Amino acid sequence: MHLVRALAPYRNPRLSRSWTELGITLVPFLAISGVMLAAVEQGYWLALLLVPLAAGLLLRLFLIQHDCGHGSFFPSRAVNDWVGRCLGVLTLTPYACWRRSHALHHSSTGNLDARGFGDIDTLTVREYRARSRWSQARYRLYRHPLVMFGVGPAYLFLLRHRLPIGLKGREYWVSALGSNAVTALLLVALASIFGLKALLLVQLPVLLLAASAGVWLFYVQHQFEEAHWDEDHNWSFHQAALHGSSHLDLPTVLRWFTANIGVHHVHHLASRIPYYRLPEVLRDRPDLVAVNRLTIADTFKTFRLALWDEEQRRLVRF
Repeated sequence: MHLVRALAPYRNPRLSRSWTELGITLVPFLAISGVMLAAVEQGYWLALLLVPLAAGLLLRLFLIQHDCGHGSFFPSRAVNDWVGRCLGVLTLTPYACWRRSHALHHSSTGNLDARGFGDIDTLTVREYRARSRWSQARYRLYRHPLVMFGVGPAYLFLLRHRLPIGLKGREYWVSALGSNAVTALLLVALASIFGLKALLLVQLPVLLLAASAGVWLFYVQHQFEEAHWDEDHNWSFHQAALHGSSHLDLPTVLRWFTANIGVHHVHHLASRIPYYRLPEVLRDRPDLVAVNRLTIADTFKTFRLALWDEEQRRLVRF
């Protein structure tokens, strides 16, 4: 608890910084998207060269939406919510639905008895062994990297986000269907200007690359060998937040595009800290730098992990 109290001073967003962060992400994304759509007529490969940059900016917009959902990006809740809703149209992520499911993830991460919301599905060794061979095969397929980081992100952002699956309440239907309607109107307008073929050739690669990168980030934030899981009677929010979330130490450029979300252990301890203040925490608290630290090279080792071994208290391979 003392660590949470120590992090409290970093929770205050700086209004001018927040608007600047939004501006330097949204304006380039819209401009590059326009250039790509216009460039398709001159040659698709020219437009394709800009896909990684556009995808990186779209990922960053999603992470700004993420901070809005935590109420940490602007001092005003209303501004957070309206900016989050607008960004949800671009990220294909209905804001209220995602905010709720993500809040459930934060409140239960590392709790073996509260899995199922905003998590990567993770079985214990005992649970896996108790399943039928067909069920084991389905779980193995789900955990395969080609599914996890290829098929899965496409399904999540193109299909699953279209309806408030697992959430009860009128607010979530309004969020999902309203976001879908505005996104559809925007796509129809763009298709009428640039053509449907150009729109699909440009927007699908950008969305799918951003989605895969986002799922990769989310995966490595909680799926590493020394992760922390407990049954409900032994579960502690603070222990799970600090020891069940990684610190993905990325190069400077990637930290910018990923909005410091790699400092995930601190984020889970104090989700009201805006992302641009997380580096201040590591600067002032060097003891947190080495906690669950992963490099990009380390993340490839995590792809083989699939089961929580309750005896060894670590994630293990099949």
